[in-house]
Order: sequence, then C-alpha cells, then structure tokens
Amino acid sequence: MNKKLLLSLSLLSLTLAAQAQYQSKVWCPDNGNGTYTNPVINADYSDPDVCVGPSGDDYYLTASSFHCTPGLPILHSKDLVNWQIVGYALKNLYTGHEALLRHFSSKPQHGNGVWAPSIRYHNGQYYIYWGDPDFGVMMVKTKNGNPAGEWEDPVCVIEGQGYIDTTPLWDDDGRCYLVNGWANSRAKFASVLTVRELNAEGTKAIGEPVIVFDGNGTENRTCEGPKFYKRNGWYWIMCPAGGVPTGFQLAMRAKSPYGPYEHKIVLAQGKTNINGPHQGAWVHTKYGEDWFLHFQDKEAYGRVVHLNPVDWTSGWPIMGQKGEPVTTYRKPKAAVSTIQNPVESDEFNTPTTGLQWQWHGNYDEKFGMATAFGTYRIYTYKLQAGWKNFWEVPNMLLQKTPADRFTVTTKLRFTSKAEGQMGGLIMMGLDYTALMVRRAGKQFELVQMTCKGADKGGAQTEQLIATLQPTAIDQTDYKPGIHEDIYLRMQVNDSKLQLAWSLDGKKFKPCGSTFTMKEGKWIGAKFGFVSVETDPKADRGWIEADWIRVGL
Repeated sequence: MNKKLLLSLSLLSLTLAAQAQYQSKVWCPDNGNGTYTNPVINADYSDPDVCVGPSGDDYYLTASSFHCTPGLPILHSKDLVNWQIVGYALKNLYTGHEALLRHFSSKPQHGNGVWAPSIRYHNGQYYIYWGDPDFGVMMVKTKNGNPAGEWEDPVCVIEGQGYIDTTPLWDDDGRCYLVNGWANSRAKFASVLTVRELNAEGTKAIGEPVIVFDGNGTENRTCEGPKFYKRNGWYWIMCPAGGVPTGFQLAMRAKSPYGPYEHKIVLAQGKTNINGPHQGAWVHTKYGEDWFLHFQDKEAYGRVVHLNPVDWTSGWPIMGQKGEPVTTYRKPKAAVSTIQNPVESDEFNTPTTGLQWQWHGNYDEKFGMATAFGTYRIYTYKLQAGWKNFWEVPNMLLQKTPADRFTVTTKLRFTSKAEGQMGGLIMMGLDYTALMVRRAGKQFELVQMTCKGADKGGAQTEQLIATLQPTAIDQTDYKPGIHEDIYLRMQVNDSKLQLAWSLDGKKFKPCGSTFTMKEGKWIGAKFGFVSVETDPKADRGWIEADWIRVGL
C-alpha cells in the first residue's frame, strides 16, 4: 500500500500502533513454554525500578535516562517478562525550570540528568523520584493517573548537589520518608545512605537527613541505588554495593525508618556468568509471589534487565536460586501473558516519533520531526568552529541496542543544499563509527567516520568508501538541492560492527573497517541517525529516513 494512503489514516494508525504487540526478531525472553530466559529486557534500561498498578495485574518500569530525551521511559508488562514501551514521563531535562533550560539549551549533558529513578503508586497517581546530581531531588507525577499518558512538569523536592538514587516510602500513617545515596563526584563523599522525612505530599523535606548505612572501608563500598519498602512491620532498604560490574545486592531491615539496620547479601554472581547482579526493584504480586528485577552491566550493550524469584522463608529476601541469579526459570503467575517486546524497527508511517527513539540532547524542533510522507526528517546540525568529533552533537536520533547479535538496515534519502553537509547511520558511544553520505561538489562521498575517545576530544578519522552521483537533482533556480537515495547497514556480533551499503536494497557491499563498540557516559552504545554540516550560513540539508529494520 502507498505510504501516503497510509498516512491519510493517521489517527487510526496511531490507535493501532498503541495497541500493537511488537515481537523482536533478535531477542525474546519468553520461551513460549511457561519459562523465560534472562535478560527479560536485553537493552540498556539502567537502574530499573518497578511498581504494581492498583489492579495488581499491571507492572510499570522506569529507568535512568541520564541526558537522553525524552527521559524517564515508561514500560508496561502483565507478567514481568514481556515488556512494551508505552511512553515517557519527562519531555526534556529541566522542563519547567526555564533558567536551567536557557543555560543548557540543547547541548548534550553526557552522564548528567536523570540518575536511578524510583516509581511508586500513591493516592491514585504515579510518582517518579530521581536525583539530578547537579541540582537536587526531583519528582514528577501523572496528571490523570495514567502512566502511559501525560505527566506534570517536575518539581524540585530538595535543592543541592550530590543527591542521587532517591526512593520515597509512604508509611501506614501517611507520613512520607525518602532514602537517597550520594555522588562522590559532586559531594566528595559516598557509600552512605540517608533517610529524611518529607511532607505528606512528598514535595519537600521537613526533616533532617540521617545516615542509616555506611559502607566505607568495607566490602559494602559503593552502596547506592537504595529502594525503600515496608513489609510485615519491618522497614526494608534494598541496595547494591561492591561496585557496578562486580558487586552484589544487599537487603537491610529495621523497625524504624531511621534504623539501626541489620543487613545481608541476598544476591551475588556466585558460580554464574551473570556479573554484578544488583540494583533494581522488589515486586510482590497479587498472586502471592515475589520477584526482583535488576540490571547486569554488559559494557557496550549497557545495563540489561534480569528477573529473579525471591524467597522470604528465612525472613530475608533471598533472590534467584539460593542467592545466585537464574538464567532460565518459570514465568510469574499472571492473568494475561502475551509475547511482546520493546519496539525496535520503524516504518515511520505515523506522524509521531516512535517510542524507541531518544535525542542525545534536549529536543529542539529544528533537529527534525515526523513528516506526512511516511518518512522521518532530521535536519543538519551546524557544527561549531574547531569541532573535532560528534560528541557535542545533540540532534542524533538514537535507540538502545536490542541484543548481542543483530543487523540494522535503513533506507534513506540525503538532501544537500551546500558543500560539506552530511548524514547517515551511527553507532554512538565514547568511541563511535558512522557511515555517512557527504556532499563534495556536485556529487556525494560515502565515508566511514570513526572516533576513539570522543569524550576526551579525540580526532575523527575518515575512510572513503565510494563516490556517488546524485540520484535526483532539484529542477529549480532557487536554492536547488541534490539528493542521494541509499541503503545503509550495520551488522553487530559480540560488540563487533561491520558496515555495508547498497543502491538497490538487494545487493549489499561490506565496507570500511570493523569497529569495536564502546559504551557511552553511563549508557550503552546507541544506534540511529546523525545529520550535520560545517557551514554556519547555508540552508540546512536533511536526512529523510524511509524506514529502519532490525533483524538478524
């Protein structure tokens, strides 16, 4: 069917898209026989937290989004195994704080922003708290109780530097307490957890902080990411310790929110190959079962999400099988269990941005937008004089890697109005590589652009792949553009990436040098589109992405 005809049914398409159950071609944790295989989300949802909706049959997950926008992704599941992206709670960093928005504009804030959020349901609304290490404890809540719908602008609950990893607990008497960790990079101390009282609305602190746990000088160093719960009269704080890639999960309990807390290691790598299993969410289901969702650090692939059973028979939440993470296990009991996965491929057939996509900085409409033509347009971003690499480019439209092995293929048209404009497909991290179409006179060059140590100002290198004649030229005297229609591909296997290209979408030519993927600042490597130029006065060029498909 013609893409323009599809767009004429855009409202219906949006409704159907919201209901669609996407199934990945590269990773599905549901084995179809009543069991699942970890990770349940094989993508970088760092520091996951989960809460149960009022019906008891809906689970909502959020995770750290750092500098990427929209932020605070919201995922939904009926069984804790099959997850779907349903929205975001934060449009841009510092939304509602105009002075900060003006100060930072759209410049990427690598590694800053949203750290280790917690999501809770209270008094008919969903709340998310997080620590912005530069500005304080932030909170956002739903407008109408629908986590897949609109969220209010965030409010600053506690102003200051160093606050991270925050979780509220509304007690049985209506009082509200907050636990948080501390970022050594800002506070110059860490490995302690503090608890304080907030007002009943959870909007400001009314009590002084109390140190309730200190991991300094012990195996419990780097204790952070605490989650606050109450069970059978005990106050529980569950947190990771021992470091991100090599640490373990602690549980601690007390009869008062201010302690003193006794503690125990309840999940560790042990004899498994699942490193650093920690930092996540304890979930008690309406079916009487207990589960723990946590991350595993997989370097370039980011921090992926695992699901482990929890056994309370000893009085402590022993996770996995006798404290070691499981690889395959029976699925949780659920009223409904339908195989679905976070969306990856995109046909760009709806007049909205797909939920898998995030920008690398605060969104500006000059970055690009959906079109009525069944494409997504990304305009060239004007690089600053003296640029060395793409590290400070905010208009990258990127998504998370979905598996250890996958292939990405895209069909696009690059339109150029001036010399030096370029656009293409990128795998972005501290190191990156991109397959770019660049204007050179009245023709185009296909170039692999690679940078190591982009965050440190590393210089970009280039490898010329081919010289291409335009596939179309504007027939006008007023600011004509030249166009290149091309298919670009990247194949990933065990963090190694190989590029390829085609003019007809059938015969692909491998090209360039093999690239070893590298994670970004606190995030995994991400792939997608980039479009830039060096002329500050020229009219912008653009990428017109027709589709992008993810498979093996």
